[in-house]
Amino acid sequence: MFKKTTKELVHERRELKSDAEVTGRGEPVTSKGEQTRRQIFEHALDLFREKGFEATTMVDVADRAGVAKGAAYYYFPGKEAIVQAYYEEVQAEQERRCAEEFARTRNLKARLKVAMHVKFDLAQNDRRLLGVVFRYTGEPQHPLSCLGRGTAEIRRRSMAVFARAIEEERLAKDLNELLPLALWALQMGLLVMFLYDESEGQRRTRQLADGALELTLKLLTLAKLPVLKPVRTKVLGLLKEAELV
Repeated sequence: MFKKTTKELVHERRELKSDAEVTGRGEPVTSKGEQTRRQIFEHALDLFREKGFEATTMVDVADRAGVAKGAAYYYFPGKEAIVQAYYEEVQAEQERRCAEEFARTRNLKARLKVAMHVKFDLAQNDRRLLGVVFRYTGEPQHPLSCLGRGTAEIRRRSMAVFARAIEEERLAKDLNELLPLALWALQMGLLVMFLYDESEGQRRTRQLADGALELTLKLLTLAKLPVLKPVRTKVLGLLKEAELV
């Protein structure tokens, strides 16, 4: 295995020190460090969009960003960490946009439509990149699996967006727990279609999403009936056993 010379190692250490001052926990605390991290992040995303996630290496990322390989690994342990940072950025932007729109209306249908379509808006130009999250669905140990531990916090925050969308409704406690999960699952299913939808602006998927929300609201009316409480309790119990809520 190729070993770096002492001169190369010293050069990388100097580059890392110049990028950011480091706290006792190894966290960059200067704007220079933040700028370098952002530079690596953005160039990596460009490469993922151009070449694909699998075909891109961390060496490619470092070369494109104009930093040493060690500097790239300093900010991101691997390609998966870069994609996770991207997911977090998309999620934060969805939360911000939804919060603004939720403040303008208390209408449930309007709020759910915003929560659904904002995610589509953010994913529209990155459908190839977002395909990575579904590629590893069957590998729960993979850090990018949408059902794995590596994306658990993103799932929680995604469901929390829907929880905020329905918070103006007077719902039973179990429905308040079940509905965000059901809406998140619906969104994930629609995102799969969205990634393959070649219609202009992914119009077909968006129309399907609107139709699915209409049906969801009608089913919600039925789900509120007291006679269905035992069913809701059973479903909620199963989901808790599966650690999905």
